[in-house]
Amino acid sequence: MQKSTYATMLTSMTGFGKATLELENKKVSIEIKSLNSKQLDIFTRIPNLYKEKDLVLRNDIKKQLERGKVELSIFIESVGAEKETKINQPIVEAYYRQLQDLSEKLNISIDNEPLLNTIIKLPDTLKVEYQTLDENEWELIHKGAQSAIEELIQFRTQEGTALEEDIFSRIHIIEDLLSQVPQFEEDRINTIKTRINDNLNEFVEKQHIDKNRFEQEMIYYLEKFDITEEKVRLANHCKYFIETAQTHESIGKKLGFIAQEIGREINTLGSKANDTNLQKIVIQMKDELEKIKEQLLNVL
Repeated sequence: MQKSTYATMLTSMTGFGKATLELENKKVSIEIKSLNSKQLDIFTRIPNLYKEKDLVLRNDIKKQLERGKVELSIFIESVGAEKETKINQPIVEAYYRQLQDLSEKLNISIDNEPLLNTIIKLPDTLKVEYQTLDENEWELIHKGAQSAIEELIQFRTQEGTALEEDIFSRIHIIEDLLSQVPQFEEDRINTIKTRINDNLNEFVEKQHIDKNRFEQEMIYYLEKFDITEEKVRLANHCKYFIETAQTHESIGKKLGFIAQEIGREINTLGSKANDTNLQKIVIQMKDELEKIKEQLLNVL
């Protein structure tokens, strides 16, 4: 099988990156993953404390990841707490006085401990004070997010190498199958000529056949089955596919278009084949091309 002599350049849209930070009072885990998508779709899951930095993180992703379904998550394990809950004493005292007054009016005896448990469940007895964002802490988290993105990019590159090896091997299989076509062409043409002659002799007496006209019609008919142009175009498309894959651009979509052109030439070969051996080759080509198209869905 023919091997590519070019450096690998394809990049996958699938990837994963992670960074873990040990801060003064919390452990921060940052995870980012991506899957294939027609455009860039970004989803974030971050604590309320860092919500104001959501746009910063999204812009970082847009600049570096180009395309894919991307999900960024930040998880906090607090040694202290992101939020502090306190008893709202004035509210509790007001509830208590009102309930004491009510119990005296109704002549109902109440115990203080059960009463306090009841009061704590009433609205506004607890107040939550959230921490404010520490910019120094955020800088560390931001760097951690950058590290996770870089790890994801490295993952995508490694996956791209595996994708490229598989896709290129299948392109080369199509090229090898194409190289097998000429050995069947002469027999194919002779078979077509014989079939036309046999059909003509079956229905028309020989003395009524104009040989010159018959030869002209035969040439015209055989030209309809000529596959020279299809072979040349298919070979050129395969070569162009490999060359395009060596660029530094995001070329997944472009390779998809070239694969469509390869498919058109293979289909035309099949429609003109009129030969069992050529039909088998065409079927194998189609099988390889379908696998290439599936892989291209994940190419950036």
